[in-house]
Amino acid sequence: PRTAPGGPAGTRPRGAAGSRPRTSGRGAPRALPPHTVFAERLLAVLSGERPVHWMLGHTLGEAYEQLVRLAPGTPLRSPGPRPVLRRCSVQAHPAQGAVEAFATIATGARVRAMAFRLERGDDQRWRCAAVELDGLGTAAAHRT
Repeated sequence: PRTAPGGPAGTRPRGAAGSRPRTSGRGAPRALPPHTVFAERLLAVLSGERPVHWMLGHTLGEAYEQLVRLAPGTPLRSPGPRPVLRRCSVQAHPAQGAVEAFATIATGARVRAMAFRLERGDDQRWRCAAVELDGLGTAAAHRT
């Protein structure tokens, strides 16, 4: 009988582990929009999965300092289920080359909100310019 890496043909698990990459219908993997990529990156840092310095080349100005203040005490680091990104959408385009986005993050039954701003530089790369988690971003910035 014919076998595939996951076992006999037709028995591979379905879902994330056994599925093919998302495609645009032409066979090429579909790239995620920048706001979704940044939401995943920010979640990795705020949950403690990645260190804050992982975002050094991906932040502008005060955004890195916001992450330094937020990351150690964020509720996403608490023991229990791993936080996952549920939804990420663009809220506004306040200026040319800027995007304000929001994301919902699930940790078990608890859902949290994250907002962030991305700005495109002269090199056409997107960078995070601001981040807030359940309103903690602004509060942390004003306490210091």
